[in-house]
This record gives sequence, C-alpha cells and structure tokens, in this order.
Amino acid sequence: MSIRIYVGNLPQGFNPKEFDTLLKSVSDSIRFKAVLDKETKECRGFGFATTNNEDNANLLIQKLNGFEFNGSKLRVELSEKKDSASNKRNGGKLNKNKKRKDFKKIVHSDAPNLEAPDPRWAGELSKLKDLLANQKTPA
Repeated sequence: MSIRIYVGNLPQGFNPKEFDTLLKSVSDSIRFKAVLDKETKECRGFGFATTNNEDNANLLIQKLNGFEFNGSKLRVELSEKKDSASNKRNGGKLNKNKKRKDFKKIVHSDAPNLEAPDPRWAGELSKLKDLLANQKTPA
C-alpha cells in the first residue's frame, strides 16, 4: 500500500531536480510529483510524495517538516484523502450502502401563503371583491 505525503509551501521558482536530491537524502524509495498550474505549467507551491514504507514516510515528515528549502519553510504531513476523489473512482455515484441522514428540509419560497393574500395586492383585491359583490346580474 502506498503512503501519500503532502509537501507544501514550496518556494517560487521551484526546482524539482534539486528537491528530488533532498528527498533521496532521506530515502531512495520516495517519489515526488509537484502540482502544476494548468496555464503556466509552474508549480502551484505544493505537491505529493509517495512511498511504500511507513517508516520512510514518518522519517520524511520528521526531517523535512519545518525544513528551510530555498527560503521557504516546508510543510510536510500525511495527506488526507478527499471524499470527492473516491466519488470520481466509482463514476460519481454515491455509495448506496450508506443511508442519508434524515433531516427536515427547509424550503424558502416566494409563493404566497394561501391563507392570506399577498400584502402588495391586498388593497386591490378587496376593491375587486366589493365590486363583484355590488354587481347586479340581470335576472
């Protein structure tokens, strides 16, 4: 099982080869991939390292968390899995085994309350009712 490690606060003008040398000084089995901006193809300031050994992961975190690299103190910690990533793997379908929590859904609506007329038209409505009541129909 591969262990994923978040590496953040990478400096501007990040050099991946220089960082790989730093990682290899901790362990040879660590692989690193920086997260790049889609448009500029430059590092967004963080990336992920992976290793198969838990001891190597802990050693990497211990040695490099707070370590100053090219003027920036690195932030290194175990990566947390996002829920959305697991949804992408199964086609975006929710797990049917999990039941939704029951809760009362509050719906806000602009629809008028049926018991009382809309206050904006209450005056006009009463005038129309009076006109209809006073209207004489031919017999």
